[in-house]
Amino acid sequence: MLALLQRHPLLARALHRARHSLPETRAFARRLGPGLITGAADDDPSGIATYSQAGAQFRFGLAWTLLLTTPLMIGIQMLSARIGWVTGEGLAANIARVCPRWLTLLIVTLLVIANTLNIAADVGAMAEAARLLAGGPAAAWIVLFGSVCVLGQVMFSYERSVSILKWLTLALFSYVAVVLVVQVPLRQAVDESLHPWRMLTAGGSPSGYASMVVAVLGTTISPYLFFWQAAQEVEDGRRRSEDGRATRGDRLPDTGQHLGRIRLDTCVGMLFSNLVALCIVVATAVTLNQHGVHDIVSSAQAAEALRPLAGNLAFGIFALGIIGTGLLAVPVLAGSAAYAVSEVFGWHASLSHGFHEARGFYGIIIAATGIGTITSLFELDPMQALVWSAILNGVIAVPIMAVMMWIGQSARIMGALTISLRHRLLGWCATALMAAAVVVMLVTG
Repeated sequence: MLALLQRHPLLARALHRARHSLPETRAFARRLGPGLITGAADDDPSGIATYSQAGAQFRFGLAWTLLLTTPLMIGIQMLSARIGWVTGEGLAANIARVCPRWLTLLIVTLLVIANTLNIAADVGAMAEAARLLAGGPAAAWIVLFGSVCVLGQVMFSYERSVSILKWLTLALFSYVAVVLVVQVPLRQAVDESLHPWRMLTAGGSPSGYASMVVAVLGTTISPYLFFWQAAQEVEDGRRRSEDGRATRGDRLPDTGQHLGRIRLDTCVGMLFSNLVALCIVVATAVTLNQHGVHDIVSSAQAAEALRPLAGNLAFGIFALGIIGTGLLAVPVLAGSAAYAVSEVFGWHASLSHGFHEARGFYGIIIAATGIGTITSLFELDPMQALVWSAILNGVIAVPIMAVMMWIGQSARIMGALTISLRHRLLGWCATALMAAAVVVMLVTG
Protein backbone atom coordinates (compact mmCIF):
# COMPACT_ATOMS: atom_id res chain seq x y z
CA MET A 1 0.00 0.00 0.00
CA LEU A 2 2.80 2.40 0.90
CA ALA A 3 4.51 1.67 -2.41
CA LEU A 4 1.30 2.47 -4.32
CA LEU A 5 0.89 5.75 -2.46
CA GLN A 6 4.45 6.75 -3.21
CA ARG A 7 3.80 6.45 -6.98
CA HIS A 8 1.48 9.46 -6.79
CA PRO A 9 3.67 12.62 -6.98
CA LEU A 10 1.67 14.73 -4.50
CA LEU A 11 1.29 11.90 -2.00
CA ALA A 12 4.95 11.00 -2.35
CA ARG A 13 5.99 14.57 -1.57
CA ALA A 14 3.62 14.68 1.43
CA LEU A 15 5.02 11.42 2.81
CA HIS A 16 8.56 12.65 2.26
CA ARG A 17 7.87 15.90 4.16
CA ALA A 18 6.14 14.05 6.99
CA ARG A 19 9.02 11.59 7.30
CA HIS A 20 11.59 14.38 7.47
CA SER A 21 9.57 16.68 9.74
CA LEU A 22 9.01 14.01 12.40
CA PRO A 23 12.55 14.23 13.84
CA GLU A 24 12.26 18.04 13.87
CA THR A 25 8.96 17.82 15.76
CA ARG A 26 10.48 15.44 18.30
CA ALA A 27 13.50 17.71 18.73
CA PHE A 28 11.21 20.71 19.28
CA ALA A 29 9.18 18.78 21.87
CA ARG A 30 12.36 17.81 23.74
CA ARG A 31 13.28 21.50 24.06
CA LEU A 32 10.03 22.15 25.90
CA GLY A 33 9.77 21.32 29.58
CA PRO A 34 9.55 23.59 32.64
CA GLY A 35 7.93 26.48 30.74
CA LEU A 36 5.34 24.30 29.03
CA ILE A 37 4.42 22.47 32.25
CA THR A 38 4.28 25.72 34.22
CA GLY A 39 2.02 27.38 31.67
CA ALA A 40 -0.29 24.38 31.52
CA ALA A 41 -0.45 24.12 35.32
CA ASP A 42 -1.71 27.71 35.39
CA ASP A 43 -4.97 26.48 33.81
CA ASP A 44 -5.87 24.31 36.80
CA PRO A 45 -9.49 23.58 37.83
CA SER A 46 -9.49 26.69 40.02
CA GLY A 47 -8.36 28.77 37.06
CA ILE A 48 -10.99 27.12 34.87
CA ALA A 49 -13.64 28.20 37.39
CA THR A 50 -12.37 31.78 37.25
CA TYR A 51 -12.32 31.90 33.45
CA SER A 52 -15.76 30.24 33.30
CA GLN A 53 -17.17 32.87 35.63
CA ALA A 54 -15.56 35.61 33.52
CA GLY A 55 -17.22 34.30 30.36
CA ALA A 56 -20.57 33.57 32.01
CA GLN A 57 -20.82 36.95 33.72
CA PHE A 58 -19.24 39.37 31.23
CA ARG A 59 -19.27 37.38 27.98
CA PHE A 60 -16.26 38.55 25.87
CA GLY A 61 -15.69 41.69 27.92
CA LEU A 62 -12.66 40.28 29.78
CA ALA A 63 -10.80 38.74 26.85
CA TRP A 64 -8.46 41.77 26.77
CA THR A 65 -7.01 40.83 30.17
CA LEU A 66 -5.58 37.61 28.74
CA LEU A 67 -3.96 39.50 25.87
CA LEU A 68 -2.50 42.03 28.32
CA THR A 69 -1.08 39.46 30.72
CA THR A 70 0.58 37.26 28.07
CA PRO A 71 3.77 39.32 27.56
CA LEU A 72 3.91 40.09 31.29
CA MET A 73 3.62 36.39 32.14
CA ILE A 74 6.36 35.58 29.66
CA GLY A 75 8.62 38.24 31.16
CA ILE A 76 8.21 37.26 34.82
CA GLN A 77 8.33 33.48 34.19
CA MET A 78 11.40 33.86 32.01
CA LEU A 79 13.02 35.77 34.87
CA SER A 80 12.25 33.03 37.41
CA ALA A 81 13.64 30.38 35.05
CA ARG A 82 16.73 32.47 34.38
CA ILE A 83 17.39 32.95 38.11
CA GLY A 84 17.16 29.21 38.72
CA TRP A 85 19.39 28.29 35.80
CA VAL A 86 22.07 30.95 36.29
CA THR A 87 22.43 30.67 40.08
CA GLY A 88 21.91 26.92 40.37
CA GLU A 89 19.52 27.60 43.26
CA GLY A 90 15.75 27.83 43.56
CA LEU A 91 13.81 31.03 44.03
CA ALA A 92 13.37 30.68 47.81
CA ALA A 93 17.13 30.21 48.29
CA ASN A 94 17.80 33.37 46.28
CA ILE A 95 15.15 35.35 48.17
CA ALA A 96 16.81 34.27 51.42
CA ARG A 97 20.10 35.76 50.17
CA VAL A 98 18.66 39.27 49.81
CA CYS A 99 15.79 39.40 52.35
CA PRO A 100 15.66 39.16 56.15
CA ARG A 101 15.06 35.67 57.50
CA TRP A 102 11.67 36.59 58.98
CA LEU A 103 10.42 38.01 55.66
CA THR A 104 11.56 34.93 53.72
CA LEU A 105 9.83 32.62 56.22
CA LEU A 106 6.65 34.72 56.06
CA ILE A 107 6.57 34.60 52.25
CA VAL A 108 7.16 30.85 52.16
CA THR A 109 4.54 30.21 54.86
CA LEU A 110 1.91 32.20 52.98
CA LEU A 111 2.87 30.38 49.76
CA VAL A 112 2.37 26.97 51.41
CA ILE A 113 -1.03 28.01 52.83
CA ALA A 114 -2.20 29.43 49.49
CA ASN A 115 -1.02 26.33 47.60
CA THR A 116 -2.74 24.00 50.07
CA LEU A 117 -6.04 25.87 49.68
CA ASN A 118 -5.62 25.71 45.91
CA ILE A 119 -4.95 21.97 46.10
CA ALA A 120 -8.15 21.52 48.11
CA ALA A 121 -10.17 23.37 45.50
CA ASP A 122 -8.54 21.46 42.63
CA VAL A 123 -8.97 18.00 44.16
CA GLY A 124 -12.60 18.78 44.95
CA ALA A 125 -13.18 19.97 41.38
CA MET A 126 -11.62 16.81 39.91
CA ALA A 127 -13.76 14.63 42.15
CA GLU A 128 -16.94 16.47 41.20
CA ALA A 129 -16.09 16.21 37.50
CA ALA A 130 -15.45 12.46 37.85
CA ARG A 131 -18.73 12.05 39.73
CA LEU A 132 -20.60 13.81 36.92
CA LEU A 133 -18.95 11.58 34.31
CA ALA A 134 -18.94 8.17 36.03
CA GLY A 135 -21.09 8.49 39.16
CA GLY A 136 -20.14 7.29 42.62
CA PRO A 137 -19.51 9.21 45.84
CA ALA A 138 -17.39 12.34 45.56
CA ALA A 139 -15.44 11.36 48.71
CA ALA A 140 -14.09 8.23 47.02
CA TRP A 141 -12.91 10.25 44.03
CA ILE A 142 -11.28 12.81 46.34
CA VAL A 143 -9.26 10.11 48.11
CA LEU A 144 -8.35 8.49 44.78
CA PHE A 145 -7.09 11.67 43.13
CA GLY A 146 -5.25 12.81 46.26
CA SER A 147 -3.50 9.44 46.52
CA VAL A 148 -2.56 9.38 42.82
CA CYS A 149 -1.02 12.86 43.05
CA VAL A 150 1.07 11.94 46.10
CA LEU A 151 2.23 8.55 44.86
CA GLY A 152 3.11 9.92 41.44
CA GLN A 153 5.62 12.38 42.89
CA VAL A 154 7.05 10.05 45.55
CA MET A 155 7.47 6.97 43.36
CA PHE A 156 8.52 8.38 39.98
CA SER A 157 11.94 9.76 39.08
CA TYR A 158 12.43 13.33 37.93
CA GLU A 159 12.60 12.28 34.28
CA ARG A 160 9.45 10.16 34.55
CA SER A 161 7.59 12.89 36.43
CA VAL A 162 8.46 15.48 33.78
CA SER A 163 7.44 13.09 31.00
CA ILE A 164 4.05 12.41 32.62
CA LEU A 165 3.40 16.10 33.25
CA LYS A 166 4.27 16.95 29.64
CA TRP A 167 1.77 14.36 28.40
CA LEU A 168 -0.88 15.74 30.76
CA THR A 169 -0.57 19.15 29.08
CA LEU A 170 -2.48 17.59 26.17
CA ALA A 171 -5.58 17.67 28.38
CA LEU A 172 -5.75 21.41 27.80
CA PHE A 173 -6.55 20.86 24.12
CA SER A 174 -9.98 19.73 25.32
CA TYR A 175 -10.92 23.39 25.80
CA VAL A 176 -9.82 24.23 22.28
CA ALA A 177 -12.07 21.35 21.18
CA VAL A 178 -15.03 22.82 23.12
CA VAL A 179 -14.72 26.05 21.13
CA LEU A 180 -14.77 24.00 17.93
CA VAL A 181 -17.96 22.23 19.06
CA VAL A 182 -19.94 25.42 19.79
CA GLN A 183 -20.69 28.22 17.34
CA VAL A 184 -18.73 31.39 18.13
CA PRO A 185 -19.99 34.78 16.82
CA LEU A 186 -16.55 36.05 15.85
CA ARG A 187 -17.61 39.60 15.01
CA GLN A 188 -19.37 40.03 18.35
CA ALA A 189 -16.46 38.46 20.22
CA VAL A 190 -13.90 40.81 18.65
CA ASP A 191 -16.13 43.87 19.11
CA GLU A 192 -16.79 43.22 22.82
CA SER A 193 -13.12 42.37 23.43
CA LEU A 194 -12.07 45.73 21.95
CA HIS A 195 -14.86 47.67 23.72
CA PRO A 196 -15.16 46.00 27.16
CA TRP A 197 -16.82 49.04 28.77
CA ARG A 198 -19.98 48.24 26.84
CA MET A 199 -20.58 45.38 29.27
CA LEU A 200 -20.90 47.99 32.03
CA THR A 201 -23.22 50.30 30.12
CA ALA A 202 -25.35 47.25 29.35
CA GLY A 203 -26.04 46.77 33.06
CA GLY A 204 -22.91 45.13 34.42
CA SER A 205 -21.60 45.94 37.90
CA PRO A 206 -18.42 48.09 37.92
CA SER A 207 -17.26 46.59 41.23
CA GLY A 208 -18.02 43.09 39.99
CA TYR A 209 -16.13 43.77 36.79
CA ALA A 210 -13.13 45.16 38.69
CA SER A 211 -13.13 42.15 41.01
CA MET A 212 -13.18 39.76 38.06
CA VAL A 213 -10.27 41.62 36.41
CA VAL A 214 -8.30 41.14 39.64
CA ALA A 215 -9.31 37.45 39.77
CA VAL A 216 -8.10 36.85 36.21
CA LEU A 217 -4.81 38.63 36.87
CA GLY A 218 -4.30 36.67 40.10
CA THR A 219 -5.06 33.43 38.29
CA THR A 220 -2.65 34.02 35.41
CA ILE A 221 0.28 35.47 37.43
CA SER A 222 0.66 33.24 40.51
CA PRO A 223 3.64 32.90 42.88
CA TYR A 224 3.68 29.09 42.85
CA LEU A 225 4.50 29.22 39.15
CA PHE A 226 7.62 31.32 39.87
CA PHE A 227 8.95 28.83 42.41
CA TRP A 228 8.16 25.78 40.28
CA GLN A 229 9.83 26.95 37.07
CA ALA A 230 12.96 28.18 38.87
CA ALA A 231 13.25 24.83 40.69
CA GLN A 232 12.79 22.87 37.47
CA GLU A 233 15.62 24.76 35.82
CA VAL A 234 17.82 23.86 38.80
CA GLU A 235 16.77 20.22 38.39
CA ASP A 236 17.59 20.39 34.69
CA GLY A 237 20.99 21.92 35.40
CA ARG A 238 21.68 19.23 37.99
CA ARG A 239 20.77 16.53 35.47
CA ARG A 240 23.09 18.05 32.84
CA SER A 241 26.09 18.47 35.17
CA GLU A 242 28.74 15.78 35.27
CA ASP A 243 28.60 15.14 39.02
CA GLY A 244 24.82 15.35 39.32
CA ARG A 245 24.98 18.43 41.56
CA ALA A 246 23.34 21.79 41.04
CA THR A 247 25.75 24.25 39.45
CA ARG A 248 25.70 27.80 38.19
CA GLY A 249 24.48 28.01 34.62
CA ASP A 250 27.00 30.69 33.66
CA ARG A 251 29.75 28.13 34.29
CA LEU A 252 28.38 25.63 31.79
CA PRO A 253 29.60 25.64 28.16
CA ASP A 254 26.12 25.81 26.59
CA THR A 255 24.74 28.73 28.64
CA GLY A 256 23.73 30.86 25.66
CA GLN A 257 22.06 27.92 23.97
CA HIS A 258 20.15 27.03 27.13
CA LEU A 259 18.97 30.60 27.73
CA GLY A 260 17.57 30.47 24.21
CA ARG A 261 15.79 27.25 25.14
CA ILE A 262 14.35 28.93 28.24
CA ARG A 263 13.04 31.77 26.06
CA LEU A 264 11.40 29.37 23.60
CA ASP A 265 10.02 27.08 26.31
CA THR A 266 8.54 29.94 28.34
CA CYS A 267 7.02 31.72 25.34
CA VAL A 268 5.35 28.51 24.12
CA GLY A 269 4.11 27.63 27.62
CA MET A 270 2.61 31.03 28.41
CA LEU A 271 1.06 31.48 24.95
CA PHE A 272 -0.48 28.02 25.24
CA SER A 273 -1.75 28.80 28.74
CA ASN A 274 -3.49 32.02 27.75
CA LEU A 275 -4.85 30.56 24.52
CA VAL A 276 -6.58 27.85 26.54
CA ALA A 277 -7.84 30.43 29.05
CA LEU A 278 -9.27 32.46 26.16
CA CYS A 279 -10.99 29.35 24.79
CA ILE A 280 -12.65 28.75 28.18
CA VAL A 281 -13.88 32.36 28.35
CA VAL A 282 -15.22 32.16 24.79
CA ALA A 283 -16.86 28.75 25.27
CA THR A 284 -18.69 29.79 28.45
CA ALA A 285 -19.62 33.19 26.97
CA VAL A 286 -21.24 31.55 23.94
CA THR A 287 -23.09 28.90 25.94
CA LEU A 288 -23.70 29.99 29.52
CA ASN A 289 -23.93 33.78 29.22
CA GLN A 290 -26.15 33.81 26.17
CA HIS A 291 -28.55 31.39 27.87
CA GLY A 292 -28.87 33.41 31.06
CA VAL A 293 -26.39 31.48 33.25
CA HIS A 294 -24.25 34.17 34.91
CA ASP A 295 -23.11 32.70 38.23
CA ILE A 296 -20.50 29.91 38.24
CA VAL A 297 -18.86 28.85 41.50
CA SER A 298 -16.78 25.87 40.30
CA SER A 299 -15.35 24.35 37.13
CA ALA A 300 -17.54 21.26 37.61
CA GLN A 301 -20.65 23.45 37.70
CA ALA A 302 -19.52 25.06 34.45
CA ALA A 303 -19.20 21.62 32.85
CA GLU A 304 -22.62 20.54 34.11
CA ALA A 305 -24.23 23.75 32.87
CA LEU A 306 -22.82 23.09 29.39
CA ARG A 307 -24.68 19.78 28.98
CA PRO A 308 -28.19 21.10 28.21
CA LEU A 309 -26.82 24.06 26.24
CA ALA A 310 -24.02 22.60 24.10
CA GLY A 311 -24.68 18.86 24.29
CA ASN A 312 -23.07 15.85 25.95
CA LEU A 313 -19.93 16.08 23.80
CA ALA A 314 -19.01 19.57 25.01
CA PHE A 315 -19.88 18.57 28.58
CA GLY A 316 -17.73 15.43 28.43
CA ILE A 317 -14.74 17.21 26.92
CA PHE A 318 -14.96 20.02 29.47
CA ALA A 319 -15.24 17.60 32.42
CA LEU A 320 -12.35 15.41 31.24
CA GLY A 321 -10.24 18.53 30.87
CA ILE A 322 -10.87 19.38 34.54
CA ILE A 323 -9.52 15.99 35.62
CA GLY A 324 -6.49 16.17 33.33
CA THR A 325 -5.51 19.69 34.34
CA GLY A 326 -6.02 18.85 38.02
CA LEU A 327 -3.65 15.89 37.78
CA LEU A 328 -1.12 18.26 36.24
CA ALA A 329 -1.62 21.20 38.61
CA VAL A 330 -1.73 19.50 42.02
CA PRO A 331 1.83 18.09 41.76
CA VAL A 332 3.05 21.52 40.66
CA LEU A 333 1.31 23.22 43.61
CA ALA A 334 2.63 20.71 46.14
CA GLY A 335 6.05 20.56 44.51
CA SER A 336 6.53 24.33 44.45
CA ALA A 337 5.69 24.49 48.18
CA ALA A 338 8.15 21.66 48.90
CA TYR A 339 10.95 23.30 46.93
CA ALA A 340 10.41 26.63 48.73
CA VAL A 341 10.39 25.15 52.25
CA SER A 342 13.33 22.84 51.58
CA GLU A 343 15.47 25.62 50.11
CA VAL A 344 14.88 27.88 53.12
CA PHE A 345 15.80 25.15 55.63
CA GLY A 346 18.66 23.72 53.60
CA TRP A 347 17.05 20.32 52.98
CA HIS A 348 17.70 18.18 49.91
CA ALA A 349 15.12 19.34 47.36
CA SER A 350 14.93 17.28 44.20
CA LEU A 351 12.57 14.87 42.49
CA SER A 352 15.74 13.08 41.40
CA HIS A 353 16.37 12.01 45.02
CA GLY A 354 14.61 9.07 46.56
CA PHE A 355 12.30 9.44 49.55
CA HIS A 356 14.98 8.48 52.09
CA GLU A 357 17.41 11.05 50.61
CA ALA A 358 14.93 13.95 50.76
CA ARG A 359 12.44 13.13 53.51
CA GLY A 360 11.70 16.75 54.35
CA PHE A 361 11.06 17.62 50.71
CA TYR A 362 8.69 14.71 50.14
CA GLY A 363 7.15 15.28 53.56
CA ILE A 364 5.99 18.73 52.46
CA ILE A 365 4.56 17.28 49.24
CA ILE A 366 2.65 14.64 51.21
CA ALA A 367 1.48 17.14 53.83
CA ALA A 368 0.30 19.79 51.35
CA THR A 369 -1.53 17.27 49.16
CA GLY A 370 -2.88 15.34 52.15
CA ILE A 371 -4.20 18.40 53.99
CA GLY A 372 -5.70 19.73 50.76
CA THR A 373 -7.38 16.37 50.12
CA ILE A 374 -8.74 16.12 53.67
CA THR A 375 -10.04 19.68 53.45
CA SER A 376 -11.94 18.73 50.28
CA LEU A 377 -13.68 15.92 52.18
CA PHE A 378 -15.34 18.52 54.42
CA GLU A 379 -17.26 19.94 51.45
CA LEU A 380 -15.07 23.01 51.14
CA ASP A 381 -16.76 25.94 49.42
CA PRO A 382 -14.64 26.10 46.22
CA MET A 383 -15.25 29.79 45.63
CA GLN A 384 -14.32 30.66 49.22
CA ALA A 385 -11.10 28.66 48.87
CA LEU A 386 -10.35 30.53 45.66
CA VAL A 387 -10.98 33.88 47.32
CA TRP A 388 -8.60 33.17 50.20
CA SER A 389 -6.01 31.68 47.86
CA ALA A 390 -6.24 34.73 45.59
CA ILE A 391 -5.85 37.08 48.55
CA LEU A 392 -2.75 35.28 49.81
CA ASN A 393 -1.26 35.01 46.33
CA GLY A 394 -1.93 38.69 45.72
CA VAL A 395 -0.33 39.70 49.01
CA ILE A 396 2.89 37.77 48.42
CA ALA A 397 3.15 38.11 44.62
CA VAL A 398 4.16 41.78 44.64
CA PRO A 399 7.11 41.53 47.07
CA ILE A 400 8.26 38.29 45.43
CA MET A 401 8.21 39.89 41.97
CA ALA A 402 10.01 42.99 43.26
CA VAL A 403 12.74 40.83 44.84
CA MET A 404 12.99 38.78 41.63
CA MET A 405 13.59 41.98 39.65
CA TRP A 406 16.23 43.00 42.18
CA ILE A 407 17.96 39.63 41.83
CA GLY A 408 17.71 39.67 38.03
CA GLN A 409 19.44 43.05 37.88
CA SER A 410 22.16 42.15 40.42
CA ALA A 411 25.57 41.50 38.90
CA ARG A 412 26.67 40.09 42.27
CA ILE A 413 24.13 37.29 41.99
CA MET A 414 23.62 36.88 38.24
CA GLY A 415 27.18 37.62 37.14
CA ALA A 416 27.35 38.65 33.49
CA LEU A 417 23.85 37.27 32.81
CA THR A 418 21.73 40.05 34.28
CA ILE A 419 18.44 40.73 32.51
CA SER A 420 18.20 43.12 29.56
CA LEU A 421 16.53 46.54 29.60
CA ARG A 422 13.51 45.18 27.72
CA HIS A 423 13.17 42.34 30.19
CA ARG A 424 13.39 44.83 33.07
CA LEU A 425 10.58 46.91 31.60
CA LEU A 426 8.35 43.84 31.19
CA GLY A 427 9.12 42.65 34.71
CA TRP A 428 8.48 45.98 36.40
CA CYS A 429 5.26 46.45 34.38
CA ALA A 430 4.06 43.04 35.58
CA THR A 431 4.97 43.96 39.17
CA ALA A 432 3.16 47.31 38.93
CA LEU A 433 0.09 45.62 37.43
CA MET A 434 -0.06 43.07 40.24
CA ALA A 435 0.38 45.83 42.84
CA ALA A 436 -2.53 47.74 41.29
CA ALA A 437 -4.60 44.54 41.28
CA VAL A 438 -3.96 44.01 45.00
CA VAL A 439 -5.00 47.59 45.76
CA VAL A 440 -8.22 47.17 43.76
CA MET A 441 -8.88 43.83 45.44
CA LEU A 442 -8.51 45.35 48.91
CA VAL A 443 -10.61 48.42 48.06
CA THR A 444 -13.45 46.53 46.36
CA GLY A 445 -13.30 43.56 48.75
